[in-house]
Amino acid sequence: MTTCIIIPVYNHERAVPKLIAALKLLDLPCLLINDGSSELCTQVLEDCAKQHSDWLTLIHRPENGGKGAAMLDGFNAAIVLGFTHAIQIDADGQHDVQDIPRFIEASRLQPNALILGQPIFDDSAPKSRRYAREFTNLWIWINTLSFDVADGMCGFRLYPLNAVQTLMRSSPIAKRMDFDIDILVRLYWQGVTVINQTTHVKYPEDGVSHFDLWRDNIRISKTHATLFFGMLGQIPQLLRRHWQ
Repeated sequence: MTTCIIIPVYNHERAVPKLIAALKLLDLPCLLINDGSSELCTQVLEDCAKQHSDWLTLIHRPENGGKGAAMLDGFNAAIVLGFTHAIQIDADGQHDVQDIPRFIEASRLQPNALILGQPIFDDSAPKSRRYAREFTNLWIWINTLSFDVADGMCGFRLYPLNAVQTLMRSSPIAKRMDFDIDILVRLYWQGVTVINQTTHVKYPEDGVSHFDLWRDNIRISKTHATLFFGMLGQIPQLLRRHWQ
């Protein structure tokens, strides 16, 4: 089992150096995916990659394509480099990197499982985002016919890359903020086991979020609808899985 970290980055020049400093202590290879960031952020990323070239790889995307597009590029790069598993974390510093060893240990015990972050929020979490999560989790339970997923929007998770590679070859995957939901449900349909790991999540006061409350919630709603109609054909196997 060989694991790397994938971080999609879009104009997080203030948060990334702090995140990299924290990750350095874990001694894990890391892929930074520059998703068409500004010149300032790109320069910061290049400086970080040069300073930490022994464990940090920077991959540039020519233009911003969204979180999902960046993650898909990261998956493909990780597979080419020979990694079997990949950890996804956000670039804005909201995830607790000290929990990464727990995710890796859970994956070591069940290498074919998807390890999902189950967030524990503090008072910094916007109420609007919490309500949206409840709506999303309800639809994920419907579209998987199970309560196996504790939280479908947390961007802190560990993927088995063999399952991801199979999915990328067979199905289109959402490329923007609906990525986390789409890939999760489709991996579940594919038969991947889900393991939930609690983790503390904070929203830094100086953090940069690219989540557009109106536009991205519409996009997520459309993804839920697409998955629902796709789920109808999955009902027999989902029911068998449930009763087994």
